Amino acid sequence: MSVRRIIAAAALFLAASAVAVAVPAEAAEATAPADLPFGSATAVGLHNTYDPAAFPFLAQALDTGTGMIELDAWTDTVTTEWKVSHSNPLGNANNCVTATTPAQLYSGGANKNLETCLDDIRVWLGAHPGAGPLVVKLELKGGFAGNRGMGPAQLDALIAAHLGSAVFRPADLLAKPGGGSYATLDEAARAGNWPSRGSLAGRVLLDVIPGTVEEQNPFDTLHTDVEYARYLRDLVASGQTSRAQVFPVVHGARSGDPRDQYAEASIRPWFVVFDGDAAAYVSGIDTGWYDTRHYLLVMTDAQNVAPAISATDPTADQARARATQLAAAHASIVSSDWRHLPEVQSLVLPRG
Repeated sequence: MSVRRIIAAAALFLAASAVAVAVPAEAAEATAPADLPFGSATAVGLHNTYDPAAFPFLAQALDTGTGMIELDAWTDTVTTEWKVSHSNPLGNANNCVTATTPAQLYSGGANKNLETCLDDIRVWLGAHPGAGPLVVKLELKGGFAGNRGMGPAQLDALIAAHLGSAVFRPADLLAKPGGGSYATLDEAARAGNWPSRGSLAGRVLLDVIPGTVEEQNPFDTLHTDVEYARYLRDLVASGQTSRAQVFPVVHGARSGDPRDQYAEASIRPWFVVFDGDAAAYVSGIDTGWYDTRHYLLVMTDAQNVAPAISATDPTADQARARATQLAAAHASIVSSDWRHLPEVQSLVLPRG
């Protein structure tokens, strides 16, 4: 081979090597947590985060870097207040305090109403603008009481007043990047319209599930999921989409399209968030169905997936392995009570 050909071949080899190195670097950058679309990532969440036995102050739960907190709320129609507690519908039992500055998040009396919990979240996010996105899961223990002035519209007004522009609303998912709007949340999600996690820093997505008391009440014939989905559907139809602050949730793991349970077909396209037992999801349900459609999937009681691990105090390796396992099983949020593992609570993994 001539010297000229040798030099040319060497140059070609070096060029090919440079390309081979560049591609993996770009791929690695593309999968950085901040670059992942919100619907294409898996985060870890905390169950019953408001419980003082878990954290003396709600801000301490947020300090773990968790991707989700949970608040249980009751509609106290006597005082028209949204009470936050596990089992007392007429009183507060929680770790929320009246804070207007970050320093006040860790002092003062607790046991406040829902609006104070939301204020604590807003103040904490203001001090940590790079945090999040944070999912706030609301369980309405007894459901709405719309006929007594505590329905979806009143909940939305409260959220808007206390979290303001920090909320990622259904209207934000519906909005097309180039202008215009998708017709339904289903259409927007399936188009992959979730923003990147980085662009949602400092933001909150609220979802609402039916409560355990409501679901067991034979006299309650209008559950939270149906009531909010109808309300959202009607807001969009009347051009008032921006008022909605919350994403309704299909509650309970089941095969197929879980929205088929709703006889009212017109509300089905307004559900793109699903929440159920992790062990049920990994026992024969096609969870890839949620991922390919970019729906959010919250897997609860992650510790109970076989082999079971501690609900509160697994080792970091056990919890990390379980989070990784459920990320591969297409979870958006892996939820448990791993309160003492900030290195796991702050994990963000590619989904699927």
